[in-house]
Amino acid sequence: MNKTTFAGIPQEYATLETSKIVIIPIPYDDTVTWKKGAQYGPNAFLKASQYLELYDIETNSEVYKRGIFLASPINKFNNSPTKMIHNIYSITKKYLLKNKFVTIIGGEHSISIGSIRAFGELFENLSILHMDAHADLRPIYNNNPYNHACSMYEASKKYTLVQIGIRSMDIQETKYVQKGNIFYNHDIYNNKTWMEQAINKLSNNIFISIDIDVFDPGIAPSTGTPEPGGMLWYNTLLFLKQVFTTKQVVGFDIVELSPNNNEYSTDFLVAKLFYKLLSYKYELKLDI
Repeated sequence: MNKTTFAGIPQEYATLETSKIVIIPIPYDDTVTWKKGAQYGPNAFLKASQYLELYDIETNSEVYKRGIFLASPINKFNNSPTKMIHNIYSITKKYLLKNKFVTIIGGEHSISIGSIRAFGELFENLSILHMDAHADLRPIYNNNPYNHACSMYEASKKYTLVQIGIRSMDIQETKYVQKGNIFYNHDIYNNKTWMEQAINKLSNNIFISIDIDVFDPGIAPSTGTPEPGGMLWYNTLLFLKQVFTTKQVVGFDIVELSPNNNEYSTDFLVAKLFYKLLSYKYELKLDI
């Protein structure tokens, strides 16, 4: 097992030249307002990935053989949120211009602002699929437009934004919700048609942003702002599987893993989710 690569995959599947997929770790949590620790999320994700089984049963595949390159972490911000956003934008765009499938592991949710800017420049008719407990639609929070509570505001002004699993927001954020495009968890948990409705709102090119607190804290407690009443594993995968089979997913991020020394299951959940999304992207057969 190679501890310097994602999931310990052999180096022959982990070079930039031979890899279809790039992982960009971003250990940043400067604007977290409750439980700090998301800066340690990428490292916890990578450690947990070492224990993944690399055969995915559902898709009957080993997607790592497509090549997964682990980029250097983006961690030079000089205490400047503006610098942070610019660096993330620039590095994301660099790998996209190399025709890589770019994925990002946070870190807090504000990092999505920079990466979405890059994806938006390079993919026409982009939609954002945002899965989260929180709407993250504040224009500014704590005097900072790049706060994690603002992560989707800019995107909401530029792109179709479909939000899934939301169950916490400030009243001011209701002004910025795209009408008909928000699927509150209290409405969807017992609704058999919500998946089709949500997918129909999306354009063909999709960037997915998943905050781990979209999951119920019963299965993903290690996150900065857990909220009761979240989504569960198989229902979430069923939805994502439908997204990947009907739309062109051009990239994704997974954010807000805030590990603790008493609970490792969330770390592994994030690693498993990441690998599952790659399997859906590259190995999913439409007839299974």
